[in-house]
Amino acid sequence: MSLKNKSTKIIGIDPGTNILGYAILELDGKNPKVQDIGVLKLESFKNHQTKLKEIFLQLQEIIETYLPNQMAIEAPFYGKNVQSMLKLGRAQGVAMAAAMTMGLDIIEYSPKKIKQSITGNGNASKEQVAAMLNHMLTFKINEHYLDATDALAVAVCHQHQISNGGIGGTKTNSWKKFLKDNPNRIR
Repeated sequence: MSLKNKSTKIIGIDPGTNILGYAILELDGKNPKVQDIGVLKLESFKNHQTKLKEIFLQLQEIIETYLPNQMAIEAPFYGKNVQSMLKLGRAQGVAMAAAMTMGLDIIEYSPKKIKQSITGNGNASKEQVAAMLNHMLTFKINEHYLDATDALAVAVCHQHQISNGGIGGTKTNSWKKFLKDNPNRIR
């Protein structure tokens, strides 16, 4: 999808079964505007199945409210606990199902790719990602939103991919064209 043709809205998702982060990013041209950022708090639901149902229902409500046309979602990664990864995978799957039933295109990014896109360092800390997002966007991230910062990072990562021709755009190997198309990336 080309950003030049119409406005694009992205819902960024950082899946979780206790806390799920989301962010709505609207792109008009190449200028991103944060429409909403928040978390779904699911700790009060003791049953895993109920948590998954709530993720599905609440994400559908958010999608109906903001009408994004794309979902960018963080892929689960394997740490030390297989059970945690399985739970994250289920949360991601339910989030994707909610988006699919609402007709959204879905794109998945690894945590390393997201951090690399935002900070230039695939091993950056959450604090470094939040600081760079504060620098990049006119939206000020405060302590209330820190749990949703990862979701915003996913959406911004996707915005970078679209605007740089990585997904459905026209790829270019020309630095001159890249700099012309992205004057805000020059320091």
